[in-house]
Amino acid sequence: MARVRIAAAQINTVVGDLAGNTSRILEVIGQVEQADVDLVVFPELTITGYPPEDLLARPGFVTDNLAALNRIVSASASCAVVVGYVDRTGSGGLLNGAVLCANGEVKRRYAKALLPNYGVFDEQRWFTPGDGTMAPCVVAGVPVGITICEDLWFADGPMARQAQSGARLFVNLNASPYSRGRRAERLGVLGERATETGAVIVYVNQVGGQDELVFDGASMVVDATGRELARAVQFSEELLIVDLDVEVPAASDRTAPSGAGEPVSTVSRVAGGEMVSPNWPELLDPAAEVYEALVLGTRDYLAKNGFVDAVIGLSGGIDSSLVAAIAVDALGPDHVRGVAMPSRYSSTGSITDAEALAANLGIRCETVPIEELHRSFTGSLTSLLGEEPRGLTDENLQSRLRGVLLMALSNATGAIVLTTGNKSEMATGYSTLYGDSAGGFAVIKDVPKTLVYELCRYRNRIGTSPVIPEDVLTKPPSAELRPDQRDDESLPPYDVLDPLIGGYVEQDRSPADLVADGFRAEDVARVVGLVDRAEYKRRQMPPGVKITTKAFGKDRRMPITNRYRPTTEAAKDADVSSEGRGDLP
Repeated sequence: MARVRIAAAQINTVVGDLAGNTSRILEVIGQVEQADVDLVVFPELTITGYPPEDLLARPGFVTDNLAALNRIVSASASCAVVVGYVDRTGSGGLLNGAVLCANGEVKRRYAKALLPNYGVFDEQRWFTPGDGTMAPCVVAGVPVGITICEDLWFADGPMARQAQSGARLFVNLNASPYSRGRRAERLGVLGERATETGAVIVYVNQVGGQDELVFDGASMVVDATGRELARAVQFSEELLIVDLDVEVPAASDRTAPSGAGEPVSTVSRVAGGEMVSPNWPELLDPAAEVYEALVLGTRDYLAKNGFVDAVIGLSGGIDSSLVAAIAVDALGPDHVRGVAMPSRYSSTGSITDAEALAANLGIRCETVPIEELHRSFTGSLTSLLGEEPRGLTDENLQSRLRGVLLMALSNATGAIVLTTGNKSEMATGYSTLYGDSAGGFAVIKDVPKTLVYELCRYRNRIGTSPVIPEDVLTKPPSAELRPDQRDDESLPPYDVLDPLIGGYVEQDRSPADLVADGFRAEDVARVVGLVDRAEYKRRQMPPGVKITTKAFGKDRRMPITNRYRPTTEAAKDADVSSEGRGDLP
């Protein structure tokens, strides 16, 4: 039995910040040297940040990343270091690599073998696959194998091959984006690989927001049976230090799978430079998990892109209420500004609800009525159109007036505009181009309307008192762009709409499949038509946090010019030409 002390460095990197990422890596190396750690493991592509995308097309970027790696290797001492970086092949291709170094020398290099090329991943665009093999490196008497992210997910893959070469403990470097239920899925796969290889696995994931992606950390260690031995927190940086007792076979039997006896003796967790309770962190419940993802994604998008303040149009509705709460939790109330912009159709309750929300959150909120602007634009449009604007034209005019005010405030103050559209609206085109879609970051663009309500109720349960007024949670949702308008006049009820969107968008089910699932054919035809027609509109929306298995934007990519229309018999007769609060082509 050999004892090894391993540190999983769950850190928040910034894509392209080679100097900053390297400095953070060196800081952690110094910290673990003081803690007598034998091996510290960092996430996938630690030096470059993940995903570097087409920065990889710049030879200078790759060269600079290799120079940063040399600094890290030179700084390594008695504690072995595994760090992710971009390597070059002999023929000039690129590898998604990891290096194990100690005492100023490279001991092993490994190149990711299985390159994901689906969803948000485009690794085959940039990288050449490795062969998945590596002779184990003995650290503190334990033969250690290295794999990277996707290498973990398939049987008879790199882990199995390295186990046959003698590896008894694996470190797996990850940049695995968050989506609902993802942690449980990872744990299941870890169990499969542990059972297959008879080895302990240390799974290290990065944390933080990067454009539309948010990485949840949630690093963990499992034994040879797949039993979870230790875990790090979700959505925060942390250094997870674990002492492992690993059974190592005799030299004559090094290729035979060998389990770990009772492989954990102590667990330490370091956050913010301070030792925290060695007890395991509690797992977040589903609503808390999504909420924390949205807060972290918003905080990092603003901070990493140089924004300090945010401005939000407060309508008194549930979507803007949730976005305001997330913004306050991400930035603090002093950095969030609300603007209420009532029109002739705004109810008194909506105005008072917006004011109450702002007071509860402790944010500045100003009221700027748009009636005078509305009349002025109506007059100009009347001369242009030959009649007063009406219907959809007049509705969208109001939304665009609000967009003009918010973007002007952004220009004047440097605050980023946070849009308030949810996934149900994005899917169906129930939004106004250059109106409520105008802004720099769409916080809840991947959050279905029914989940918006769930998250608002969750937010009201935490803290000293509820922040979102009860009236906001109970009144029928409305855009308030015409008299007595309600969302359910333009869309199916959200408890019908959201599962339909989930089936069609996230699961790629056909209309026939959805009808077979029990949805009414006319509802299927209507929603499918709306989703397909709104692609041109979604392409112009700002980025936002991905929290589902398939988000619009980087994740789901459909052609705008597209004449394929999956139909059911009912769809042939359904009128889907002008449904929803949106702009016609």
